[in-house]
Amino acid sequence: MSDKHLSTQFDSDLNSVSARVMELGGLVESQIRNAVLALSQFNSEVADGVIATETRVNAMEIEIDRELSSIIARRQPTARDLRLLIAISKTTANLERVGDEANKIARMVQSIIQSGSARALPSTDLRVAADLASGLLRKALDAFARLDTSTALAILREDDQIDQEFDGFVRKLITYMMEDPRTISASLDLLFLAKAIERIGDHAKNIAEFIIYIVKGTDVRHTPMEQIESALR
Repeated sequence: MSDKHLSTQFDSDLNSVSARVMELGGLVESQIRNAVLALSQFNSEVADGVIATETRVNAMEIEIDRELSSIIARRQPTARDLRLLIAISKTTANLERVGDEANKIARMVQSIIQSGSARALPSTDLRVAADLASGLLRKALDAFARLDTSTALAILREDDQIDQEFDGFVRKLITYMMEDPRTISASLDLLFLAKAIERIGDHAKNIAEFIIYIVKGTDVRHTPMEQIESALR
């Protein structure tokens, strides 16, 4: 069997698993959109739909991991190709965790509705942050499909904006609780939601780092932005 034939088979396997990753990404994106919708409208039915999708997301992660293991066993990829497969596996894991965060948001929305405190909560700021995080994940998936390091770098920079939104929201909640201790319970619910939204942004950032790893072969996790920019020049 020629090397060209092996390469063609590997490319076919790679295209197949990459398509599955993008399918998972689209499913997780819909989870986030619906979780934000459930939050903005305090809609229990929409929240139920987000939670129900979690089983499918988990199953897809397992299927993709199984497919990746099969490719490694059958094709014995070279160092660069193996790096690509490892990054795909890590990206899949991050997408599943984004689904977990959307699931957390939906469950907390249900809890808030059941407690009867929904209309008393100032959730507008959270919706802004959630839209930012959702947009960041969409960019990460688009960049992953194209292996676009320029967009990946932009995502790393934009993640700071979500972190700033989270820090500002926490300060606002502290003031809110100090002024009226009766709001402590509701404020803690909001803090839980805000943390879940921040984590979605973190996972988008992780995917951006994997893109750079695939293209440049450089692990930029826990690396100062100046060094990342230098590695991409």
